[in-house]
Amino acid sequence: MEQHKKYDYLIVGAGLFGSVFAYEATKKGKKCLVIDKRDHIGGNVYTEKVEDINVHKYGAHIFHTNSKEIWDYVNQFVEFNRYTNSPIANYKGELYNLPFNMNTFNKLWGVITPQEAKQKIEEQKKHAGISEPTNLEEQAISLIGTDIYEKLIKGYTEKQWGRAATELPSFIIKRLPVRFTYDNNYFNDKYQGIPTGGYTLIIEKMLENVDVQLNVDFFADREELMKLANKVVFTGMIDEFYNYKFGVLEYRSLTFENQKLDTDNYQGNAVVNYTDRETQYTRIIEHKHFEFGTQENTIITKEYPKEWKKGDEPYYPVNNDKNNLLYKKYKELANQEQNVIFGGRLATYKYYDMHQVIGSALISIEKEFKL
Repeated sequence: MEQHKKYDYLIVGAGLFGSVFAYEATKKGKKCLVIDKRDHIGGNVYTEKVEDINVHKYGAHIFHTNSKEIWDYVNQFVEFNRYTNSPIANYKGELYNLPFNMNTFNKLWGVITPQEAKQKIEEQKKHAGISEPTNLEEQAISLIGTDIYEKLIKGYTEKQWGRAATELPSFIIKRLPVRFTYDNNYFNDKYQGIPTGGYTLIIEKMLENVDVQLNVDFFADREELMKLANKVVFTGMIDEFYNYKFGVLEYRSLTFENQKLDTDNYQGNAVVNYTDRETQYTRIIEHKHFEFGTQENTIITKEYPKEWKKGDEPYYPVNNDKNNLLYKKYKELANQEQNVIFGGRLATYKYYDMHQVIGSALISIEKEFKL
């Protein structure tokens, strides 16, 4: 009965998960149709060439992983450069290195040795006297003291989540990266870089031999689309797949404001975080620095966080107890599906990094083909 269907897999979403799945299934002789509601492939890792600069259209994406397997996997499609993520924090015109390290502590307190820095933090923690943190503010102060909290955490976090730090759960900030070395490398991972020529190149290579249809809304024509294939790989919002029957999962969303500037270097760094509460945006990205660009002009993007509502792009799942319990109900339904595979950040309600999305897609392929 099923054999007359045109495709083995209908893949909803041309982002990383869907593209890896399509690439691997096609290699195994399966026929895939990838659809996406946007007018381009690549999902949120999409990069668009503007003025010869690869612009990260949906926020900064820096590839990093400890897995040699995943690193080798992405490098088969495109060469990666040696970009290292070393963001700067701007607090009312004062500049600090991130993650918190000896450069940060030296600028903040004038301390020179790790011992002096540790002492300063201990003094502030002791002075705050918080034994059982009940919210994010107390958790942060009990980990790193008041100065760093006030200048580098409070404003940024409140903008990011749209709530006062005293109203946010402590678990959000359980592990703060703190280093007592002069090291501005944000990630500890062994492998790190940006694909030379942008992320879109990777997705193009993955989908080279796959049928792709853009500007297609799965939910507008769900029944007909599902008839095209034996199985569906779904990478959209899991609550939307089930028509929000248990309720709506919460997300934070973002608005991006792009500017082309007639200067060859606007801020001297790819990522500058604005950690005061008054500045409306959380960070400015200067895209050319991801690829050590020497173009005459530059393009910057300001990121403004906002509360997600239906119709907006969902970016960060709000993984508090309420939402996690709700997701569990949807997950139970998903587990019963015979012909639908759920994958990616939205379908699993997890804030995955890119290497984790690729890893989970490869695991799905292993399960599907019993490798």
